[in-house]
Amino acid sequence: MKTELRHAAGSLLVVGLAGAELTGLERAWLRLVRPAGVILFRRNIADARQTRALLQEATAFCAAHSLRCVDVEGGTVDRLRDALAPLPAAQAVAKASSHTLAIKGHRKDQAPGSLAREHGELAARAVKSFGFNVTLAPVLDLALPESAEVMGTRVTAPTAAGVVEYARAFLAGLAAQGVEGCGKHFPGLGGGMRDSHLETPAIQRGWREVWREDLEPYRELRDELPMVMVNHAAYPKTPGKKQPASISPFWITTVLRRRIGYRGIIFSDDLEMGGILKFMPIEEAVIAAVRAGTDLMEICHSPELILRAYEALLAEGERSAAFRRLLEAHARETVRKRAKLFAAATPAALTPRQFEALRTRVLRFSEAIAKAQREAAALEAQCA
Repeated sequence: MKTELRHAAGSLLVVGLAGAELTGLERAWLRLVRPAGVILFRRNIADARQTRALLQEATAFCAAHSLRCVDVEGGTVDRLRDALAPLPAAQAVAKASSHTLAIKGHRKDQAPGSLAREHGELAARAVKSFGFNVTLAPVLDLALPESAEVMGTRVTAPTAAGVVEYARAFLAGLAAQGVEGCGKHFPGLGGGMRDSHLETPAIQRGWREVWREDLEPYRELRDELPMVMVNHAAYPKTPGKKQPASISPFWITTVLRRRIGYRGIIFSDDLEMGGILKFMPIEEAVIAAVRAGTDLMEICHSPELILRAYEALLAEGERSAAFRRLLEAHARETVRKRAKLFAAATPAALTPRQFEALRTRVLRFSEAIAKAQREAAALEAQCA
């Protein structure tokens, strides 16, 4: 029973690593924890060969059908930009898609969302070439004035319909290449004026407004989202009150699971972020997240916090038979979902010629989007 509990606790964690190679300490705690997968950042990525080797070694210590995650949205959040080439921001692609001008090899009379689909395909080809099977994208937050300074060009449209149009095509591009996406940041950061990396935003939007606007992308894309990431914001004007969404039974179980009917993997935003750690210690946060209905919890850097979280789950499982049953049930269900999504083997590495061809295609796409932006700005200036 102790071994089963340990495997269950570890299999709910997705963890970060310190550098471009595993340390002896990391090998030790990975062997102990056996997490569901790893997430890499720019600090971990030098080139495709090194990254694939790091992922292969790290996931050998993980549970079966492990996640190999990276953030490639394009624009400011693109962990491969230095090792491959920068993808354009989602906002730029969405605006280019809606523009009536011809764009070097693309026309407005093409299928709706063709640029967004190509954006997704290129993101997928990029992450696959480095050995990943998940990109934590697309962003489904609304582009509202309140969050403009925090979200920047990560958001695509001020309306749910605009967000859905881009995201549906982007997800189709990912799926065509066998890469899983993750819609974020549920239930929506569009109304947030503070950065949840630093503190818990209090978003002053009422329930009806959130349901009608912020949550529409999740309702519309429910069956197309392999994973949904839950944020650390609070919504005091809703039944969720002042509790961060990432540990809220109301948002995770009542709204996302029951009212929306989502059946994919529910993934917490990084539990090292100030938005949750300034609210409660990591030990309380992981227990609360499991009780709220979270499938996988992300801890992106600190071995200390990873081990504290793991030991907290074990201790609570040993103390409470009810929590142990809940933890093990979550683990079994998450194993089933991972086996369905991540059964495929890591694709073979690209040859140098193939890698250079991919780099060229990404650069040309970025240039086409930049040209569209310049043409749109010129047209707006003429009409002003």
